[in-house]
Order: sequence, then C-alpha cells, then structure tokens
Amino acid sequence: MALTKEIKCDKIEVVGDYKAVQCRQATVVLEDGKELSRSFHRHVLHPDSDISGEPQETQDICNAVWTDAVKSDWAAFKEAQEAKMNPA
Repeated sequence: MALTKEIKCDKIEVVGDYKAVQCRQATVVLEDGKELSRSFHRHVLHPDSDISGEPQETQDICNAVWTDAVKSDWAAFKEAQEAKMNPA
C-alpha cells in the first residue's frame, strides 16, 4: 500500500479589466494509483505580483496578458483606491 500526494495547478483563468490571473491548485492523495481524496486551493495574481515562484505555464500566461498598458492601468487603479482610503 503506497500513499502518494500530487499537487498541480489544474485551472488557470484570466479575469477582469486588469487581467487578474486566478490559479487553482489541486492536491490529490492516491493509494496505489487510486484517488482517495482531492482538495483545492485558489490564489489570485495581479499585474504587480511576484510570479517567480509560480509554475512556468502560469508565468507564461501572466507575461502574455500583463501588457505595459495593463500594468499601467493597474498601478493607476491602485493609486486611486489608496487616495480614496487615505484622503489628504
């Protein structure tokens, strides 16, 4: 009886005006190759996120959709939100 655990990014979605990249990670526990359980974790990446620790496929998608215009728009959006939260 051999138990193994596999972790893989099984779904990547690009959503919204600022091209947020949603990554779903599946954790699968197997016994002798038969699935015993599966659970999910999701995280979201924005154009200013550090993607160096992400799987290469995720990095490639981020680099494709996060154009200079998208990065600039995201930075302007964040500045506007900060100004609303911290009025002078």
